[in-house]
Amino acid sequence: MSIVIMVGQLILGLSILVILHELGHFIAARAFGIKVEKFYLFFDAWGFSLFKFTYKDVEYGIGWLPLGGYVKIAGMIDESMDTEQLAGPAQPWEFRAKPAWQRLIVMLGGIIVNVILGILIFWILTIRMGETYIPIQNVKHGIVPGIIGKKMGLQPGDEITAVNGKPIVRFNDLVSSKVLLDHSVFTVLRNGKTLTVTVPANIINDLSDYGLEEFISSIPRTTFKIDSVVPKSRAEAAGLIKGDSVLAINNNPVVYYDEFRSQLQLNKGKAVDLTVKRNEATIHLIANVGTDGKIGVSQKLNLPEEETVKYGFFGSLPVGATKAWTTFADNAKGLGKVFKGDVKFSKAVGGPVAIANMFGSRIDWVHFWSLVGFLSMVLAFTNLLPIPALDGGHAVFLIIEMIKGKPLSDKFLERAQIVGFVLLITLMVFVFGNDIVKQVMKK
Repeated sequence: MSIVIMVGQLILGLSILVILHELGHFIAARAFGIKVEKFYLFFDAWGFSLFKFTYKDVEYGIGWLPLGGYVKIAGMIDESMDTEQLAGPAQPWEFRAKPAWQRLIVMLGGIIVNVILGILIFWILTIRMGETYIPIQNVKHGIVPGIIGKKMGLQPGDEITAVNGKPIVRFNDLVSSKVLLDHSVFTVLRNGKTLTVTVPANIINDLSDYGLEEFISSIPRTTFKIDSVVPKSRAEAAGLIKGDSVLAINNNPVVYYDEFRSQLQLNKGKAVDLTVKRNEATIHLIANVGTDGKIGVSQKLNLPEEETVKYGFFGSLPVGATKAWTTFADNAKGLGKVFKGDVKFSKAVGGPVAIANMFGSRIDWVHFWSLVGFLSMVLAFTNLLPIPALDGGHAVFLIIEMIKGKPLSDKFLERAQIVGFVLLITLMVFVFGNDIVKQVMKK
């Protein structure tokens, strides 16, 4: 069932984005009196579609090849490579008969809609949810670094007081895109001493392999108690009960939850001596640790208090717009890192499998719409790239036409479209294969 939910959310999310993107082209074309022949979700490759109908001379349908969607605009060289209609003289209702500035707006219509959608979603979510964060002053025991954090020099219990010399206000900002993409420098307080730790320029490579939690845990360092014991588990067999506090494992002191987890991981498949405080007494229990490093308990964490900021209807707009723009800018920074060699291309891209995993296997509409807003801005950025067959490629050719004062030849545009289409198919195959390899490597 979880796979069905994951795939269902993926299809729903991408369908919303594709339909609205193509609607942007459709509305702009119709506004300038350009005839639109087809409007499709997914591609009807070789003329085969799952569903179609005609309304006001436009064929609407759903194709069988789920690689996006398209609108077929009369008099335009596009992915359909239908050049027969270009053989005769330009007709008033055709794309090629319109001024370059109108054609440019038509080509940018999908991107504009994606940007508006991203801003709208983040705006509405901010109106509804506000912004919830952990104030850094409420974090009393420092951070819990993962594999990536420890690799760059962070230690459990470190207090990060500033990033690039600017004091930290929100604990959540420690894992923001600005920190991860800007080669930031942490000011760290450790055992009363101040030192600096630099975030590596190529940290995205490690994040792709291990995940964000292995940089700095989203949960600050915290004390804990046993909240419940799984029936018939190793913990129950050992005698642990709700309310117990584990003080040590094999005489190694355990104060914080991350220490508890670390000690269990170090003793996978072994019997351990638990020093436990129960009410006012201290007792010793023997527990067998599973090969997964667990004994079958859930814990009650003494988490720092969160704060929520509400902005109101109009106050939420600049906040939502900033979130949308940050997503767009982060994609540009990420691409720049790929070109500079800081990030491997295979680590920077994700396809349908990666996106499905982002949606998750349970229904959470706030998470769903947050991800749709994020992907809408990613789609806008991707389509703006100056690659033939993408909107950005068409826009570049139109700008060149406006500068030259005359259009590029149909033969050149046809060849550019073929090259762009081959590049996109190659990229799609690589991205999908890359997703599969990542999933296999995780197992």
